[in-house]
Amino acid sequence: MLILDPDTPLPAGALVWPNTTDVTAHADALAAAPAVVLEFPKWTDGRAYSQAVVLRGRLRFAGEIVARGEVVRDMLPLLRRCGFDAVLLADGEDRAAALRAASELPAPFPSHYQGDARQPLPRFARAGRGGSFAPAPGTPR
Repeated sequence: MLILDPDTPLPAGALVWPNTTDVTAHADALAAAPAVVLEFPKWTDGRAYSQAVVLRGRLRFAGEIVARGEVVRDMLPLLRRCGFDAVLLADGEDRAAALRAASELPAPFPSHYQGDARQPLPRFARAGRGGSFAPAPGTPR
């Protein structure tokens, strides 16, 4: 997960969508877009998570997805699971703490039971393909 500096310009041609946008209605625009910026007007409003999942899963968008707005470091693990690549933190967020948190990803949960945008197979399906049901080292049973 990349923590962008607030002065970092967005990639040329990036699409910037509020969390009320129906991303499926703009599927044609994605072909030429290097990045999509999804807005979080409040950290408690999770519609941009759903937009990212649709972009990665249903629309197979392979470009960069950036979270912007009221993004706080506690959101980083779920942002990553939903398919976000980068974040622009909210004003006042401790960038150094967010960089530390991002460097620890995917910890504290090295493996999830459910599938997600990065690993679509659930854990039980991965077990048959070389995965394991054994807990990760150091994980309490």
